[in-house]
Amino acid sequence: MVPLSVLDLAPIVAGATAADAFRNTLDLARHAERLGYHRYWLAEHHNMPGVASAATAVVIAHVAAGTSTIRVGAGGVMLPNHSPLVVAEQFGTLESLYPGRIDLGLGRAPGTDATTARALRRHGDLDPDSFPSDVVELMAYFRDVEPGQRVRAVPGAGLHVPIWLLGSSLFSAQLAAALGLPFAFASHFAPDLLMQALQMYRAQFRASESLSTPHAMAGVAIVAAPTDGEARRLLTSAQQQFLNLRRGRPGQVPPPVDSIDDLWTPAERAGVEHALSLAIVGAPDTVRAGLERFVATTGVDEVMVTAQIYDHAARVRSYEIVAEVSAMQGRGR
Repeated sequence: MVPLSVLDLAPIVAGATAADAFRNTLDLARHAERLGYHRYWLAEHHNMPGVASAATAVVIAHVAAGTSTIRVGAGGVMLPNHSPLVVAEQFGTLESLYPGRIDLGLGRAPGTDATTARALRRHGDLDPDSFPSDVVELMAYFRDVEPGQRVRAVPGAGLHVPIWLLGSSLFSAQLAAALGLPFAFASHFAPDLLMQALQMYRAQFRASESLSTPHAMAGVAIVAAPTDGEARRLLTSAQQQFLNLRRGRPGQVPPPVDSIDDLWTPAERAGVEHALSLAIVGAPDTVRAGLERFVATTGVDEVMVTAQIYDHAARVRSYEIVAEVSAMQGRGR
């Protein structure tokens, strides 16, 4: 079985606070480390009442300080919101504090709505169309300092922090291939272009000083429980959250419901179910079969698992089940 990793949005569930979310994030990260997950990534979102990881580098430091071996990183930093130098300094600091454990995934979207994006950028001088040049600039800050270089990241220069490109379309797949970077596709909420993006990335990949062959990861929502019925009930929290977001009313992660049928229209149901069409939901045998099918179909080198589950204990148990079935697959059982 390919390596498994965790994508965490530090969810704030209904009735809880960001402080609760951070405690749960660290607890889940410690479980993930014990269970053998390879990476633990946190995502940058803004003005989202159900997401506590807006200051992504700060939360990464919190997780890295409370763990010892698992790689910790950003999945990702939304580069149009920041200057490349600031990101290099932040992740150079993280790499200096936790050497050999930090990943930097970069996204091209703002991670929020247009009004909030303008508030983040203030002067409007950070253009998403400059993403390729910003990535190249950021990569340069992590290389060894060259003679005459007037601007350097301190810390950052010479630390060679691994950079990933993230995407839900073909743009970042092409850019990752051109720059010889690892690529992660957000198929956990945008499944449509997954196969085309992976094919394009592999076909167009050019070796670089950091990566000789293409390395692709894909995100998948996995909700695991002792029975299929329990898992489907847990999934209703994520379904409600998607529904609220599509209605323009993002909120905290709601508790699960016995039936979601009365909460959405047929059109809304179709939209949410399409977004989650690659989700793997069920008991251990169901999850095992779903993971095998996903990896065989995509040929990815890693799988990034995400789970928006209201109850923290159930969320931890879900990741435990996923790790257990993966270990069984690895032993050929």
